[in-house]
Amino acid sequence: MSTILIANRGEIAVRIIRACAQTGHTSVAVYADQDADALHVQLADAAFAVPGTTAGETYLSIDALLAAARASGADAVHPGYGFLSENADFAAAVEDAGLIWIGPTAETITALGDKVTARQLAQKVGAPLAPGIDRPLADAGEAESFAAEAGLPIIIKAAHGGGGRGMRIVHELTEVASAFDAATREATEAFGRSECFVEKYLERPRHVEVQIVGDGQGRVVAVGDRDCSAQRRNQKLIEEAPAPGLSAEQRERLHRSAEAICAEVDYRGAGTVEFLLAADGTMTFLEVNTRLQVEHPVTEATSGVDLVAEQLAIAFGQGLSLDSTPQPAGHAIELRINAEDPGRGFLPTPGRLDVLDVPGGPGVRWDSGVRAGDTVQPAFDSLFAKLIVSGPDRQTAIARTVAAAKELHVEGPATVLPCSLEILSDEAFTGLGADDVEGIHTQWIETELLPRLEEQKRPAPIAEEELQRLPIELDGKLTTIGLPARLLTALGAAAGAGASGAAASASGEGRESADGGEDAGAVTTPVPGSLVDYLVDDGAEVEAGDEVAVVSAMKMETRVEAPVAGTFRRVAVVGDAVVVGEAIARVE
Repeated sequence: MSTILIANRGEIAVRIIRACAQTGHTSVAVYADQDADALHVQLADAAFAVPGTTAGETYLSIDALLAAARASGADAVHPGYGFLSENADFAAAVEDAGLIWIGPTAETITALGDKVTARQLAQKVGAPLAPGIDRPLADAGEAESFAAEAGLPIIIKAAHGGGGRGMRIVHELTEVASAFDAATREATEAFGRSECFVEKYLERPRHVEVQIVGDGQGRVVAVGDRDCSAQRRNQKLIEEAPAPGLSAEQRERLHRSAEAICAEVDYRGAGTVEFLLAADGTMTFLEVNTRLQVEHPVTEATSGVDLVAEQLAIAFGQGLSLDSTPQPAGHAIELRINAEDPGRGFLPTPGRLDVLDVPGGPGVRWDSGVRAGDTVQPAFDSLFAKLIVSGPDRQTAIARTVAAAKELHVEGPATVLPCSLEILSDEAFTGLGADDVEGIHTQWIETELLPRLEEQKRPAPIAEEELQRLPIELDGKLTTIGLPARLLTALGAAAGAGASGAAASASGEGRESADGGEDAGAVTTPVPGSLVDYLVDDGAEVEAGDEVAVVSAMKMETRVEAPVAGTFRRVAVVGDAVVVGEAIARVE
């Protein structure tokens, strides 16, 4: 059997490792410095370092990942989701290196991963489609012109990537330019591409998607559909399968449209075609995600299809196991377990998992990349686990999910669990799809639920786990070893000032913090991450509550507000790494 390098981390890497073990393949993990002791590294048959502490240096570095593939003797590469999973250059580089790419071809990723081209394909096959500009925007002015002509609201979206990043919904014409800037900046950080396009936005829509698999030779089968309407910041929190309340005609049109779009490009492997469904029944094509989805387990639970095993079989020439769409059996719900505080506007809260007690019971599945004692790292996504619960019908699945969520016990980082429990108990969710219930929609959490949520206890700031690499001779051969910088410092090793400096930086020593001073005018960062932009000029007059800077943490942007009114003074540089409570500006 083949050796498969998994170009990812966390729970999805663990999921693929388990599929490799089940199907007889050898798994190879890769890891950034702070992931050296991660669960996916321990479970894989082999593990290779991709040195660095940022996504760009590690899981987004094509050169580093290909070097690991060569060193491990891998035959194939599985990208998981996120990172480079929808990067056509990476897919092409893998195949140019003589390896098997477990996913659609680079040409398919280019055609469908570019949301502008995907819109054109959807139009060609007659899929439902909202008005929009079918090309990347040259500047914010084009978005403003479209908004003035088509009417508000509009949505500005990254032309590449997914996961809700690089996406902004705009309700006021005066906000279009800033939304365009934020979308392009976030798209560049998340996907390495800044292109964005614009389309008319459906008010209060549901998010419904179709899981497909294709053999790469024109045969595509819809495996099932899902509802993913419970979202914050356009990123999903709760998903379920099958999508409730669809008519037979709606379901048929969604499935056949998804198959037709993907058949146009001879789709190979697993993918997802996403749609929006308005309250009046209006449907529109949204995008195609040319990868495995975070929420794939709910479709697995109701269809009986192991989607990762299906990916492997297709990639290694064994073809599809499906002839037609399977009839769904029962109902399944997935809760994403993110380290975020809903009471603080879903502020990312990375930290050490001091306690992690996992639930059990009938129909309960736990997909995770961490154990108790591990750290949810600030440099990467806030998702650290998924709780998937199934039952014979939707009512039973909801009841089991509530019980399992209450049984799940997490101490350390704040999590989205309190928010998820509120959603699960609300009539808008429990009655979703019923004619007499106004169900949840993609903006429901922000507009209806957020005011009810309370702040959680804030976790203590955590140190970045950097490795200090040193040359060492073993059996007459020079090699390199990596050890935690703080360990070297504590042992008094000859690691030089760089190790102690890194340790001090990681722990926040020498930084200005709001917790230790009396400076009421200090503009401090609420999350660890990087300073990506100032929103006001140095010396400008600001009011208390004005948004003055943007910090990126766990691949999400957080706006920083002025604490008081006065004159704004910058004290940091855009691009700087920042810790919680660090002063990046002052208001005099």
